[in-house]
Amino acid sequence: MKIALMDSGIGLLPAAAAVRRLRPDADLVLSSDPDGMPWGPRTPEDLTERALVVARAAAARRPDALIVACNTASVHALPALRAELEPGLPVIGTVPAIKPASAAGGPVAIWATPATTGSPYQRGLIEDFAHGVDVTEVPCPGLADAVQHADEDAVARAVAAAAALTPSGLGALVLGCTHYELVAERIRAAVAPAGDKPAPVFHGSADAVAAQALRRSGIPTAPDAEPTGRITVLLSGRESVLPPAALAYAEGRLLRAAAPAL
Repeated sequence: MKIALMDSGIGLLPAAAAVRRLRPDADLVLSSDPDGMPWGPRTPEDLTERALVVARAAAARRPDALIVACNTASVHALPALRAELEPGLPVIGTVPAIKPASAAGGPVAIWATPATTGSPYQRGLIEDFAHGVDVTEVPCPGLADAVQHADEDAVARAVAAAAALTPSGLGALVLGCTHYELVAERIRAAVAPAGDKPAPVFHGSADAVAAQALRRSGIPTAPDAEPTGRITVLLSGRESVLPPAALAYAEGRLLRAAAPAL
């Protein structure tokens, strides 16, 4: 069995690690686009072309499913990816977890890239799934790039700036960019309430999309399986190894440990 994941950069690591935990024996294909990143500033048409190139490289390895582990690509390119690859290859998009975050009644904050914040796509999700819930959209300029390059100082500055825009008394915080899940604990510390007030519940997407990819592939979960899965890394279509920045994060180190040749 084989699951492929795609993103502009290392934002695919959380979902890849989640798949690895559910099926340690599944092969993984990690397809990213260092030649074309960042995707966020691109036009929807240009981003779609880049996403198709990355997806085709992954699809050539004949996976059982493809996870689009990127919120921005899911917003703009998912219809084109599905039109080209399905039904032969199930394509699973990444949607901000607004529905489960709103279920408890809020208030909710959504941290996302400036391109996604306030977009018709995100506003549509809020309208569909957050009826009557107080939702604050928080743009996080520079955070994804800082995470991508494992720039600790830049991450700290971007997290602090976004935390300053985040209201207190939250019930939930949605991580609306896959890169942000790599620094979830730093975000959690930045928005932690004073005293004994309850901390907001964090909602990412990695676990949900990993489980959905296995369901769509007809693969049952088996977290106790032997860790025999192989990992292939594609950088703008070229077979390579995990970039050094990936190993700055627990998810990257998990994958590295699972595949000593990387």
